[in-house]
Amino acid sequence: MEENKMEKKVMVAIDESECSQWALQWALENLDHTISASQLFIFNAQPLANVAYLSASTYGAAPVDLIKAVQENRKKLALALLEEAKGICANRGVDAETMTEVGDPKDKICEAVEKLNIDLLILGSHGRGAIQRAFLGSVSNHCVHSAKCPVLVVRKPY
Repeated sequence: MEENKMEKKVMVAIDESECSQWALQWALENLDHTISASQLFIFNAQPLANVAYLSASTYGAAPVDLIKAVQENRKKLALALLEEAKGICANRGVDAETMTEVGDPKDKICEAVEKLNIDLLILGSHGRGAIQRAFLGSVSNHCVHSAKCPVLVVRKPY
């Protein structure tokens, strides 16, 4: 009996942190067989821009052009980050598709997992302690509990 083998979908969620870069490298080195036989997505969520500091720095309401410029700059940085990650994958012979969304990273990652029917989500851990997680939240913790697929959290050894 022949099994219907469908290509698996793996997503690595990255940000500008060293931890997420480590998670991508780790996945490519340690899951090479799985990743090479899968469709790989590299995902970046751009947090909503906090423009409160722009108002303070302009002594009132921030000009719309300034807000747009800040948002465009953040988008350019996200695209450059994704291109760098895609290059890392290409150097290992892995073709990756990149995506970026604007919004709360923990929500956008889980939404992308569901939308793309991802089979495995990989992300890095910032290694925050319990107190920092309580105040800052934890994207990896949220995804472990909310994503509709298995989640692999990679922590960089220190």
